[in-house]
Amino acid sequence: MATCIDLAKREVIGRAMADHHRAALPVAALRMAVGRGGLEDGCIMHTDRGSEYMSDELCTERRKLRMRRSVGRARSCHDNATVESWFAVLEAEIETTVWETREAARSDVFRYIEIEYNRNRLRRHPEYGYVTPLETRTLLRQDLTSAA
Repeated sequence: MATCIDLAKREVIGRAMADHHRAALPVAALRMAVGRGGLEDGCIMHTDRGSEYMSDELCTERRKLRMRRSVGRARSCHDNATVESWFAVLEAEIETTVWETREAARSDVFRYIEIEYNRNRLRRHPEYGYVTPLETRTLLRQDLTSAA
């Protein structure tokens, strides 16, 4: 599984699941994030040094979107702590480790991300207090609208 997480909102905005770790996996997650809108020119895509994240295919896609890249240090889980933490939460809260089919796994992960995590899971935001990622998105848009 590959994810794109908006760090300002802690919202999962892109995801992809496959039975491989090739470049197509994070490219699909990035394309989903782009399809949802809201990515600004020059935003930063932070990844680890996995071969799928260092691939020419992902770098080409990132450049087309005018995104900058930040790559963690070799053998340092701390540089990618947000994503590592998110996957730990997913594993703990979804409670299933083996599914009968890939479709069942996709369905459970979709439900968790789109219903439980993005819409219902409270996170502490330094400015807004305890809000969900979806509420944070709404509040950030309101702040940007009033500033314009």
